[in-house]
Amino acid sequence: MLQIKQAIIVEGKYDKIKLSSIVKAVIIPTHGFRIFKDAEMMELIRHYAHTTGIIILTDSDRAGFRIRSYLKGAIPNGNIRNLYIPDVFGKEKRKEKPSAEGKLGVEGMDVRVLREAFEKAGILSEEQPSGAPITKTDLYLAGLNGTEHSAQRRRILQQKLGLPSMLSSAAFLEILNSMMTREDFLAMTENAEEEA
Repeated sequence: MLQIKQAIIVEGKYDKIKLSSIVKAVIIPTHGFRIFKDAEMMELIRHYAHTTGIIILTDSDRAGFRIRSYLKGAIPNGNIRNLYIPDVFGKEKRKEKPSAEGKLGVEGMDVRVLREAFEKAGILSEEQPSGAPITKTDLYLAGLNGTEHSAQRRRILQQKLGLPSMLSSAAFLEILNSMMTREDFLAMTENAEEEA
């Protein structure tokens, strides 16, 4: 069982149940878009953001990213970490049909994938990669931002790293800096160019 000091924010009760099987932490479901009107729940989330910090773990679909964006905007000065699950297509066992986008949510993820997501985000280790951070310039020079076909190249790399395809370049940069050093990133993108 993973010990997590931050409160984890998820979309629904089934996400909370799934996560409870692998982590020991405060897990708060937003109940989907209900969070947009639930002032009491937002105060609770803000409290944790300013004390222990929070981890936002929503599904990798449009709704999940909308909730994530709302939370980040509603908590301007809190300690927020983002945790992303990869795009995995399929249907949750309890549902009759897949979601609108056909992606599995947190509740449908294999526990190994969830553990890997915590590892990739650097949450299991208090130590962040040392040295100079990966910058927007590094993304640009690697052809992953601001160049022709950069969005497509970024999606390919995101898929290779087990990250969702809907990440903005800023969110991608944030997660890269928690996953690897700048030197590792430069070596990885240099090797990708040689393979192409």
